[in-house]
Amino acid sequence: MKLFSIFSAKPASEFIEAVEKYLNSVERSLVIFKDTVRAYLYNDREEFDSGLSAMAVLETEADALRREIENRLYSKGAMVRQRGDVMRLLERFDHILSIVSNDLIQFEIETPRVPQELKKEFLKLSELASMAVETSLPGVRAYFTEPKQVSEASHQVFFYDKEAVRLSQSIKRNVFHSMNSLKLSEKFHLRYFALHIEDLSTAAAKVAEQLSVMAIKRSL
Repeated sequence: MKLFSIFSAKPASEFIEAVEKYLNSVERSLVIFKDTVRAYLYNDREEFDSGLSAMAVLETEADALRREIENRLYSKGAMVRQRGDVMRLLERFDHILSIVSNDLIQFEIETPRVPQELKKEFLKLSELASMAVETSLPGVRAYFTEPKQVSEASHQVFFYDKEAVRLSQSIKRNVFHSMNSLKLSEKFHLRYFALHIEDLSTAAAKVAEQLSVMAIKRSL
């Protein structure tokens, strides 16, 4: 869906097109994240390495798009009121991309041993955390088109965030209370990875909170 500028009646302005491209980069990063976590869990080294490479390229592209958006923000005097909020929103998405990239890199560096009985849970956790981010994107688009719809999108983000936190806690509880065959160091390692995947959904919730504030300001 093409976005419409809140500053102009004309659709698909250069600024809005840059925002749309950036959101598409975020969406692609989530696909890469889920596929690469799955590849790691099920020992598909070729797919895992491919995902790492794809994420590195995408992160570079997203950085360039973010700089383009920032430049356009500062070149348009009509955007003075919204500039700070949009910049903060970009910073939150930049943090999300960093989490996605760093999580995948940590899988490659630390190579955690995930027991067979936890693989589906870790995969589901990555999917829930990704959905929290994914459902925030319609909220961004709504901010530029129909700010009243931001609230609905935010509710979906909070739902997936809570589900991700609940599953992460379940994984950690299972690891420490029931998996007696694991060494304490292995339990800490699994807790670490569950926590950092969970961080992705927490970051999405912060995006939703930011969007809610921005939508209220637009309605004033």
